[in-house]
Amino acid sequence: MKTSIIIPWFNNEDLVNKNLPSIVAAYKNNKNNIVEIVIVDDGSTDKSVDLIKSNYPEIKIIRHKINRGFASAVNTGVRMAKGDMVCLINSDVLPETNFLESVYVHFKNPMLFAVSLNEDGSFGWAKGFFKNGFIGHEPGGKGYTVHSTFWVSGGSGIFRRKIWMDLGGMDEKLFSPFYWEDIDLSYRAMKRGYKLLWDPNAKVEHKHETTMNKLSRNYVNNIRERNQLLFTWKNLGSPNLLRKSIAGVFKRLVAHPGYFRIVFMALIKIGPLLKARLKEKKETKVSDETIFSKF
Repeated sequence: MKTSIIIPWFNNEDLVNKNLPSIVAAYKNNKNNIVEIVIVDDGSTDKSVDLIKSNYPEIKIIRHKINRGFASAVNTGVRMAKGDMVCLINSDVLPETNFLESVYVHFKNPMLFAVSLNEDGSFGWAKGFFKNGFIGHEPGGKGYTVHSTFWVSGGSGIFRRKIWMDLGGMDEKLFSPFYWEDIDLSYRAMKRGYKLLWDPNAKVEHKHETTMNKLSRNYVNNIRERNQLLFTWKNLGSPNLLRKSIAGVFKRLVAHPGYFRIVFMALIKIGPLLKARLKEKKETKVSDETIFSKF
């Protein structure tokens, strides 16, 4: 198995020499089976691309003329990747030199779609649940052994490229500019019968230094809540859970009238939402209840 490293990038000049050396070091470790490092620049206006070209000639750069959002940048990188595996690494994530050595044995199972890496030794596998009308997630436990997980992080995870392409990649139309796109991709994979794992031995460090921290907290929270609602509406196939979801939205509106703004933001995307929902209903093999029962 050969792996392409995909790094979405936007105006991170300060991270060039801080974080890229560790990725290049991992690339040079043959046991990681990395065939290329690809940075997808999502319309940067700083000097970071020039710095990368000057200091890291081994890195391939693909450029978007305008900022199109996280999902679009990642999808571009995966489409252009040479490897049969793609490892997504955020620009503020530092991998250990041997971070991929342990993951390949898991992919001997042809139904395994992806493996989430071990961030900072503090975040383990993820638990999914349905509560008060919404699909949610939370840490399932740290642990020291390989474990099933509800989702694989789009900022530190390795994916089988063929399945990614079969699934259509991350949903740019619904979830741009950020949040819930990796959870959506993971959930769609599970509903088609694929497996997801978390590997404690695949260690990376997340510095949390991306552009996200420079945005308005209110804006970020609104996008997060909107995308959770879109994710729930798109993926719930169970008639029983869907009724509970509709009731849950009304209860939240009564308790928190400000949530009308979130519902309105979601309804703006009703066209692509209904189209995506229809596709999920046709291709689903595993019920929502079965997925939640695992966690």
